[in-house]
Amino acid sequence: MANAQHLQRRSAHSPLAPAPARFIIGRDRRGSWIVQDRQGLVGGLFRNEAAALHFAAEECNHNPADICLAPEGVILDLDGFIPAPSNLH
Repeated sequence: MANAQHLQRRSAHSPLAPAPARFIIGRDRRGSWIVQDRQGLVGGLFRNEAAALHFAAEECNHNPADICLAPEGVILDLDGFIPAPSNLH
């Protein structure tokens, strides 16, 4: 399983990565943990970092290259996450 010790703090579009990370994990303004999917398909609000990491790891078959932590000081939000009706199940 992915854990914070094996993830680098980088942007989702880091030039050091061969491909952009699919998931970004960080905190919102209230301090809650957020997982954002670059593809806009899944994501959510989590009680703690371990739960956010677990969710992202499960969604990407435990590939650490698909998960990155937001850089220090970056605030994430779910305002842009509005699933299309075709994505609702």
